[in-house]
Amino acid sequence: MELDSLREAFDRVIEKRASSSAKAQEVIDQIVSEVEQAITKMQMMNTDSMGSADHSSILAELKAKFNELAPLNQLEGCQKELNVALSKYLKLLEKSFSPDISKAYRNVDFEASTINSIIANHFYRQGLFDLGDSFVRECGESDGAHLKLQFQEMYSILEAMQVRNLQCALSWAAKNHDQLLQNGSMLELKLHQLQFVEILTKGSRDEALKYARTHLVPFASLHKAEIQKLMACLLWADRLDQSPYAEFMSSTHWEKLAEELTHQFCSLLGQSSESPLGVAVSAGFQGLPTLLKLTTVMAAKKQEWQAMKQLPVPIDIGPEFQYHSVFVCPVLREQSSDENPPMLMPCGHVVSKQSIMKLSKSSSRPFKCPYCPSEAVASQCKQLHF
Repeated sequence: MELDSLREAFDRVIEKRASSSAKAQEVIDQIVSEVEQAITKMQMMNTDSMGSADHSSILAELKAKFNELAPLNQLEGCQKELNVALSKYLKLLEKSFSPDISKAYRNVDFEASTINSIIANHFYRQGLFDLGDSFVRECGESDGAHLKLQFQEMYSILEAMQVRNLQCALSWAAKNHDQLLQNGSMLELKLHQLQFVEILTKGSRDEALKYARTHLVPFASLHKAEIQKLMACLLWADRLDQSPYAEFMSSTHWEKLAEELTHQFCSLLGQSSESPLGVAVSAGFQGLPTLLKLTTVMAAKKQEWQAMKQLPVPIDIGPEFQYHSVFVCPVLREQSSDENPPMLMPCGHVVSKQSIMKLSKSSSRPFKCPYCPSEAVASQCKQLHF
């Protein structure tokens, strides 16, 4: 991908810059060292009441050493390598990023208020509340105000967790206990586990046991193994870091729990854990080079790709941006759609609905699977939902 080439070129610039900086510092140190030695010699001659002629000889010697060092030549060599790397990087940037990207997207009608709302929500969900407020004032939109309050609560919880304060997180989890269970999340139990360990590491075994009896007992029937491990930690209260359960003290638990809380908080709000605007921009950035190449090729053939229902080339944007499975019928070699969904045959093979209609000739007579000797009728095929 062109992005990889850009990253490699940028890394070379960073490497050459570091090398140039180190070389410059080395040359400066050499110059300073020679000057300091010359000054020391002059001071010694002044003490011995030597004449100014000897000073001249020291300066002449210093000049000769400078000529030998040739500091400018050394610096010019490193600077030249840096300039070459920087020049190549800039040319690659110009080549990779076309200033006119309008030919790489379709003209789509959209409402400005919708786009403004998406941008405002992006700022709020990233915790940039002042920036979001400024944007809302300037564009005159106020639809994102309710989400702002919700995300302010989320970030206040996360900020408290950064200083090992779980009270806000525990209160929120208790308030949303039923919804968290419906999502299959054990966030509340994990928060209590972390709070238990935090109390125990502060040296209060009795307080930790009291906390466990109050808050962990309700989870014991379904999570007996986890509770037993925590109870075993009581035996190592003063030296938990040297115990078989030292991993409970790892800071990664706090980081993972903060991520899970963010995910669950957004889920209960009906929002994705990642900013939709951020995902769209990142995916578009990765797919843009391929689309620009496609438009150039299609223009040379005097064809318009915007009119096509399906792109003639695949766009590789990475698995992190693939949220839904895409089924391509192996018979018609077309992607499934709402009108032409994937259908599961009794034998276990999957083809599109249009393929089944063609194979069965829109009747109830049996037809052979295109991949095995099994026979089926259209009524036996079940629609799959991706």
